[in-house]
Amino acid sequence: MSKERARRRAEREAEQERARAARARRVARRERRRSLVRRLTPSLRRGRTARLRRHTRRERATILVLTAVAVVGIWSLVDDLALRLVLVALLLLVLPAIVVIALDRR
Repeated sequence: MSKERARRRAEREAEQERARAARARRVARRERRRSLVRRLTPSLRRGRTARLRRHTRRERATILVLTAVAVVGIWSLVDDLALRLVLVALLLLVLPAIVVIALDRR
């Protein structure tokens, strides 16, 4: 009787060991798959969390081009040097407000 119990226990333990090995293989395969997916998917870059917002490259280029056009317009249409400087300074002071209004940020 004890030999029979020992044989059944050995079979049971062998079956449990096979199940453990199969589960370990499944877990390892799942981890390899997850790490591969993590490597292949681009990581999201979190922007600044401060009050200053980041603009896309296109938005920054548009802001720069329009500001340059405005400065060139001021320099070509206004004759007085002092008035030119005042208008350019005023443009640069008001530019952040214009950007916020135009790009509807905040």
